[in-house]
Amino acid sequence: MANERPYSSIVVDGVEQAPSRAMLYPTGFKPEDFSKPQIGIASTWSMVTPCNMHINELAEAAAMGADEAGAKSVLFNTITVSDGISMGTPGMRYSLVSREVIADSIETVVGAQGFDGFVAIGGCDKNMPACGIAMARMDRPSVFVYGGTILPGKERRDIVSVFEAVGGHAAGNVSDIELKDVEATAIPGPGSCGGMYTANTMASSMEALGLSLPGGSAQNAVSQDKKQDSYNAGAAVRNLIKLGLKPSDILSREAFENAITLTIALEGSTNAVLHLLAIAHAANIPLSLDDFSRIGQRVPVLADMRPAGVYAMSELIEIGGILPLMKTLLNEGLLHGDCMTVTGKTMAENLADVADYPEDQKIIRPLSNPIKKDSHLVILRGNLAPEGAVAKITGHEGLIFTGKARCFHGEEAAMAAIMDGSVVKGDVVIVRYEGPKGGPGMREMLSPTSAINGRGLSQDVALLTDGRFSGGSHGFVIGHVTPEAHLGGPIALAEDGDTITVDAENAEINLHVSDEELAARKAKWQAPDAYTQRGTLAKYATLVSSASEGAVTDKYLG
Repeated sequence: MANERPYSSIVVDGVEQAPSRAMLYPTGFKPEDFSKPQIGIASTWSMVTPCNMHINELAEAAAMGADEAGAKSVLFNTITVSDGISMGTPGMRYSLVSREVIADSIETVVGAQGFDGFVAIGGCDKNMPACGIAMARMDRPSVFVYGGTILPGKERRDIVSVFEAVGGHAAGNVSDIELKDVEATAIPGPGSCGGMYTANTMASSMEALGLSLPGGSAQNAVSQDKKQDSYNAGAAVRNLIKLGLKPSDILSREAFENAITLTIALEGSTNAVLHLLAIAHAANIPLSLDDFSRIGQRVPVLADMRPAGVYAMSELIEIGGILPLMKTLLNEGLLHGDCMTVTGKTMAENLADVADYPEDQKIIRPLSNPIKKDSHLVILRGNLAPEGAVAKITGHEGLIFTGKARCFHGEEAAMAAIMDGSVVKGDVVIVRYEGPKGGPGMREMLSPTSAINGRGLSQDVALLTDGRFSGGSHGFVIGHVTPEAHLGGPIALAEDGDTITVDAENAEINLHVSDEELAARKAKWQAPDAYTQRGTLAKYATLVSSASEGAVTDKYLG
């Protein structure tokens, strides 16, 4: 029989470890608990954001599930930050950085305390992939729990409604009173942003990877289903310990292909590219931008979900969530059904008894009538992004855009130009020096894209950046441009008035400037000073890899 306590036994067994046991008695341990497997419950609870304000209750449910399954749970916290609150401010530089901090902190506690397995609970954009990274790194029996989606606000509003109302206010289409009403009624309670934005995208991806229990990614934050899912996760980790089943048994290359496939079918966030690359790196699974292109050629967009579409996650939950979609994709040969999952069963086994969607539903299209016949996540290359860029081309905005460059050093300068009306039809807004190193932290451009949409320019203005986009962004948007400007990439060499073509049909992005002229500009270019020389951001800027490699901080550590 496999050792069910390979890590905790080192910490608490034997005469020499009496001091360790002494420290644990006041935390709630009883003598009999020292012979049980220890399961850490990694909670991202905080009152920093509504996405995570309820997770303490889910963590307690997970702990109860572990305890009642015969293990000893130990609850601990890690941080979270809010993209929605810090968006458009200097604080947003810490958003992607927090992914690494959270992964590092979960690894640190699980490793230091000798947990035999753990539950990781995330409820916002970066703490979810952080949990996945930690699970892959530690390779101990573990289950991810998603905190769940928020319910719609008044008139089906959500956080993107507020960002777009700001643009509408600048254009004179939204009054002060209307803006105040939108602001006050868009977020009715706990849970992650309600469309197929980054949180719901990553929750779905984690389930497709096999790291969370079936159905766990499509549940309302405030629901009995979500509490039960958390309880079941604690018990599931105990079962995984018995089975000796670890993330390395689950996170195969085929599992990542499943996650990419589901992300495309759901019209998910561009951030999924960045985060799946990072989780794959932690799992030592080869994955590249080319895999997204390859899979995207055969997988259609089927979900009519916000931001480009109509429906919210809570509405998808009402018709059955993502499981019927996964079963459809499996039956069509688009998913690998033999991939193992945290249930101890394969994906095909988990989906065997899933019912179809109601016949009259309009959220998920049939394969015979897709929203787009291939992926909305288009990997572009060309002389402006020789190492790749990620475009979100849903089909609503067309497939080709040619315009004149309007270049801005940083998000604030671009936002000011959009708000004062100096960005006009036909412009390609370039927001640079926002990459992983140059930002640092690769800020999201939800404020500029929402302002463009709010001013009615989403069909007529493109936005190009070495930063990122929120899952709530829509329009003709291209992010993750590499090499980034801070490293002297071609995006740093563009000048106002240059003609740029984005061609999603041929997966190209080009600056219509000769090689000779670009070389001359490069010879004159000088890197700007670092944003800071101290602290977390400085460390991150020193260590972080390219966005095309997942923006991880241990890529070059040997």
